[in-house]
Amino acid sequence: MASVSATLHPPLLLTQRKPNLTSVQKLPFSLIRDRRSPSMALLVKANGKSSESSTDLDVISSIQNVWDKSEDRLGLIGLSFAAIVALWASLNIITAIDKLPVISSGFELVGILFSTWFTYRYLLFKPDREELSQIVKKSVADILGQ
Repeated sequence: MASVSATLHPPLLLTQRKPNLTSVQKLPFSLIRDRRSPSMALLVKANGKSSESSTDLDVISSIQNVWDKSEDRLGLIGLSFAAIVALWASLNIITAIDKLPVISSGFELVGILFSTWFTYRYLLFKPDREELSQIVKKSVADILGQ
């Protein structure tokens, strides 16, 4: 069980001396007013079996499935290490390029121009959005082999 408590000053809870709690009346909370101070405390309790997200569990289970089905675990470890080294090297290269004054501004300009073109080409008009949707669905099907 998780609980959250917060101390709120009266202007945040009251509007023209009337409580502004109409939108949250269905939620399990309690207001605690201290007579010594002008602030109110809000206490909220939540019940749940698990705080883990289902997507986290899906990612972990898919990684476990890949590990269990792999016959060449040494190759899988080497591939993972190579991916980490490639990520580290690419981040260092991007940092070095970003420190160059002319190149980083040029890349920023190219990014702005490409974003503007992409928005105009695929996102402004409905037929173009449908075309983009078909392209994405076709690409996903090609990647998944369907």
